[in-house]
Amino acid sequence: MRRKLLKILVFCGYGGLLFLILGLTSYLAFSLFVRSGVTRAPDLAGLSREEAVDTLKGQGLGWSFDQEGRYSEEIPAGHVVQQRPTSGTLVKRGSSVLAVLSRGPQQLQVPDLRGHALPSAQVALAAAGLSLGRILRVRSDHAEPGAVIEQRPAAETTVSPVEKIDLLVALATTADTYLMPDLIYRDYEKVRRYFESRGFRIGSVRFEPYAEIPEGVILRQFPLPGHPVSQRDALSLVVAAPAGG
Repeated sequence: MRRKLLKILVFCGYGGLLFLILGLTSYLAFSLFVRSGVTRAPDLAGLSREEAVDTLKGQGLGWSFDQEGRYSEEIPAGHVVQQRPTSGTLVKRGSSVLAVLSRGPQQLQVPDLRGHALPSAQVALAAAGLSLGRILRVRSDHAEPGAVIEQRPAAETTVSPVEKIDLLVALATTADTYLMPDLIYRDYEKVRRYFESRGFRIGSVRFEPYAEIPEGVILRQFPLPGHPVSQRDALSLVVAAPAGG
């Protein structure tokens, strides 16, 4: 009984080994058949166009190049910055690898911002793909307050997208700014003539009756006394009206 069982076990073991050998042989034959004519895509990163072509030729592969290319801060212009399929991918010999060449660092043209109001200059920079840098202010007799007088880098130069544009912006001249005097209890008509003769503008004037205050006397003012004021500012006054008016 034992001898018979042993024969069965030996037979099964022999059969299993034979099956394993047959399966391994079939796998290797199939693998060799499938992989014949297959290679791995080479790494083309950083190679020039000519170097990339030579490398692909050496592995029996074709090539094509993206017509637009791609900007790159690291890879010089004319060298491979990207490829499809990627390096190491199994590809059939005779198939093509697409290579994307670097266009070098991206350069943007700086717009001419001189004479623009600061908000307008910021919009123009954003439209050009650039960012605002430092804003320096200086008094100027020849530019509108808030307008750009000068810029760095200069207009029409080309810069990297990460470079910021510094602006010099005009302030009102000191000669154009005054301190508001105290007008309370002064005669409105005299004040009006005085200010208008010197180029100032009287804006809102409201008349209010006020007990024991003569008609035409200034009761309140804006801007307040001591506040900076220029000829572009409108003065607002509250003036005493006739009692019962």
